[in-house]
Amino acid sequence: MALLIALLMIVGAFGTKWSVKYNQQEICAIKGSTVFMNGTFTLPEGLTVTETFWTIDPVPGVEPTDLSKEPDYSGRVEFFTDDQKHFSLKLSDVMKKDEHQFCFKIKTNVEKERWTGVPGVQLRVTELLVEAPEEVTEGQTADLTCKTTCSLTDPTFIWYKNGHPLTKKTIKNNQLHLQTVSSEDAGSYSCAVEGSQDLRSTAHSLRVRYPPKNISVSISPSGEIVEGSSVTLTCSSDANPHEKNNTWFKGSTPVGEGKTYSIPNIRSEDSGEYTCQSRNDLGERRSTDLQINVLYPPKNVSVSISPSGEIVEGSSVTLSCSSDGNPPVKMYTWFKGTTPEGEGKTYSIPNIRSEHSGEYTCQNRNDHGQRRSTAVHLNVLYPPKNVSVSISPSGEIVEGSSVTLTCSSDANPPEKNNTWFKGSTPVGEGKTYSIPNIRSEDSGEYTCQSRNDHGERRSTAVQINVLYPPKNVSVSISPSGEIVEGSSVTLTCSSDANPPEKNNTWFKGSTPVGEGKTYSIPNIRSEDSGEYTCQSQNDLGERISTAVQINVLYPPKSVSVSISPSGEIVEGSSVTLTCSSDGNPPVKMYTWFKGSTPVG
Repeated sequence: MALLIALLMIVGAFGTKWSVKYNQQEICAIKGSTVFMNGTFTLPEGLTVTETFWTIDPVPGVEPTDLSKEPDYSGRVEFFTDDQKHFSLKLSDVMKKDEHQFCFKIKTNVEKERWTGVPGVQLRVTELLVEAPEEVTEGQTADLTCKTTCSLTDPTFIWYKNGHPLTKKTIKNNQLHLQTVSSEDAGSYSCAVEGSQDLRSTAHSLRVRYPPKNISVSISPSGEIVEGSSVTLTCSSDANPHEKNNTWFKGSTPVGEGKTYSIPNIRSEDSGEYTCQSRNDLGERRSTDLQINVLYPPKNVSVSISPSGEIVEGSSVTLSCSSDGNPPVKMYTWFKGTTPEGEGKTYSIPNIRSEHSGEYTCQNRNDHGQRRSTAVHLNVLYPPKNVSVSISPSGEIVEGSSVTLTCSSDANPPEKNNTWFKGSTPVGEGKTYSIPNIRSEDSGEYTCQSRNDHGERRSTAVQINVLYPPKNVSVSISPSGEIVEGSSVTLTCSSDANPPEKNNTWFKGSTPVGEGKTYSIPNIRSEDSGEYTCQSQNDLGERISTAVQINVLYPPKSVSVSISPSGEIVEGSSVTLTCSSDGNPPVKMYTWFKGSTPVG
């Protein structure tokens, strides 16, 4: 601003001039600031200044009042002069009511020689006022003006947002230009003039309208989420005006409305990505995904068998355990029935045996519990084994009774047929083999050959031992041939009996003559001739042999002659002599002697 000089000159009584020159004729000051009013003066020669002071709005003909003595200015004004006739006024804490004309007053040693510098300095007091829209929409432009009621001298305006100076915004003269307003531009704006930064305008609140942003989802309670607990999701957003509504999504599916979304008794299927879409009049925006990871003990535990299909003894089988658990299963335990069999996700049985058949389960465990699968049945197929034969009735088998043989075996699938063998000869088919009215010739070794789709096996032999009383009892003579009196003869008894005979009894005719397997006649006599039998006996009975004839041969003996007729023999009568003898074979030839002379 150009220097304004107020110059008042007048010729004094001493022939020289009075003059008061002010550096500024008009000052615009900010309320609360400190103002300096400066100038120089001259006075006629020969006068001495006795007093100077400042006054306001002087009235002609009225003695001006020293400003420093005014109550309203007490403590706020200071006067300065120097030998070079410079003067100044320092007015602190300028107020609106300070808007006056300030004049410099000079008194001298001559009562009538005094001077008031009029016109003085006109003080205008202004406050800073921010002029701006109350509200703008994000994306628009906005201009904020720092307004005054008077013109400040070469002011440099400083802008503040929320109490902090703005250095990166476009400032032209007293205007702050906001290009493409964003929500970050909302706040409390004030302005000041450089040099009086502490004298700021009243703050102006600029509101920015914008669609939702910074949308986030929080979860309560925080930490692990366990199945069965309750979870609440809360949607937070920055929007102006505030969001009208919030829509909750699981993935792309809407699941609810409102500031919060609660899931009581949360299940594993509630796991997933959740977002909140916030909406106001200016638009909508969706939050980033929040992952809900529901932890739960193992469920849907199942067992699969590989290879599938029939399981044949000798093959290899692997059981695999599958389950749904979160976190994943830590430990797998395999059971056959109630007995633990192994650990691990799989359980392998190489060279499987029939005794591996049974119900298998897999028990899964993680940090939140355990669960066991439903049972799978391993049905091991195998050819017959442990083939055995049982006899009914048990105990001794007596000829004539009925006997049933039963074939038992362990086979899977069960045997299709059973073949019975006596020795190596097939004798029948079926689970049982019956022998009604069993005979001794049925004795022997019997086996059962059992067969199914996977093979055949024969039982160990069972011995059928048919018990019967003696039969086929016979007697043999030794030596064979003619038996001559005086020789020795042995009779031997033979029989077929089971158990073997206990004893043998010998009979000559009906008369018992001895015991034992043999019956010996040393030095046999003719009287030993006759029919001999052997009676054989065991626990089941007795039987007598057919008779054998012993015919002892001997020379004639007991030779005698009889006369007929008996009595006296009269000459001329007839007499017959008869020769009698005992001989075996009978006498072949008779020779008669009279004395020693053969006569017939």
